[in-house]
Amino acid sequence: MKELGPSPLISDGEHLSVDQARAAIAAALTPLIEREAVGLADALGRVLADDVISPIDVPAHDNSAMDGYALAAAELRSDGPTRLRVVGTAFAGTPWAGQAAQGECLRIMTGAVLPAGLDTVVPQELVTAAEGFIQFPAGTVKPQENRRLKGEDLARGRAAVAAGQVLRPADIGLIASLGIPRVEVRRRLRVAVFSTGNELRNAGEPLDPGCIYDSNRYTLLAAVRRLGFEAIDLGLVRDDPAALQATLEQAVARADAVLTSGGVSVGEADHTRDLLARMGAVAFWKVAMRPGRPFAFGPLQAPAGRTAWLFALPGNPVASLVTFYAFAREGLLRLAGAAAGAPQAVSARSAVAIRKRPGRTEFQRALLQRGADGQWEVSPAGSQGAGILRSMSEANALVLLPHEGGNVAAGQWLEVWPFDGLI
Repeated sequence: MKELGPSPLISDGEHLSVDQARAAIAAALTPLIEREAVGLADALGRVLADDVISPIDVPAHDNSAMDGYALAAAELRSDGPTRLRVVGTAFAGTPWAGQAAQGECLRIMTGAVLPAGLDTVVPQELVTAAEGFIQFPAGTVKPQENRRLKGEDLARGRAAVAAGQVLRPADIGLIASLGIPRVEVRRRLRVAVFSTGNELRNAGEPLDPGCIYDSNRYTLLAAVRRLGFEAIDLGLVRDDPAALQATLEQAVARADAVLTSGGVSVGEADHTRDLLARMGAVAFWKVAMRPGRPFAFGPLQAPAGRTAWLFALPGNPVASLVTFYAFAREGLLRLAGAAAGAPQAVSARSAVAIRKRPGRTEFQRALLQRGADGQWEVSPAGSQGAGILRSMSEANALVLLPHEGGNVAAGQWLEVWPFDGLI
């Protein structure tokens, strides 16, 4: 476990770019080492701990890529039609035991093993079949066409799925096709989540004058679960040093990472800074971004010696979620041992002109769709205020306006993070 030591990128209170903040987080974190074996039925979304090495060739034999007739390439004629006698039929899972002689061919189904000496398959719809013979014109098929070679998809001893892969349905199917029933995965990451603020109330409770319902905790719990991690709900914490310390100690004792939103992220109160200084090496950053800016990150230690990483997010609902996706999401995936944590991005042209001030990265809620010419097109969705969560719900993407860039012209190409697979 690396400690967050002094660095010109992470000086307390310094203004950082988004890229600098992400680099500092990535440099500080190392993956969990604990692992476990799970059956394939329970492996979806888990992080693979070791390369899966294929114990077999896939396919195991040369076989037909389609229904048709198998023949030797030497039988193909270039000066007229090829005419061959059909001597048998091969089915997938039932190899043909005979041997074709000169002038003979074999009726074969998709996936059936190609017998020795037969290396070409002519599709059944391209031949004329009558009285035990087939015939087809010259040039209908090329030598060795329509066959799948032994080991063509995956050779014995090769890595089928690399360590660090977050297992998807196709990965699990591939592993199953190798006859492997269980895989080694990283232990599931445990993430504690709580919100701070005397004004917050839980959904379903009476709303006192001057109070608001807490949305951040529910948003962040859902975001953590969407990543496949265990989310630990520690509820609401009042703006009280003793209550905050007790909650943080509980979080460190139970979790690998801690997500907070509200007062901890800003560090406005001296007792917050003093408490975090006693518990670890948390740095308070001002990140040049919108929405967002106040952010705190670093290791916390419990009395028993256990360490958890704190990601303290802003209190405004949109700012909290945007900073989660900009920083915490990738950090949590790295901590979990995932090889690729950066959000998948697409390029899209801006449908409208957008005002932007140089010197900060802006994340605008946006609608991503196909334009009239089929190209990706993006436009802002609703109000961009940091507290307006409705526009985040109505959007389907975040559009990134780069740090050094200024106003965006209509038609300019931009980086976009689609919500599909992210939120």
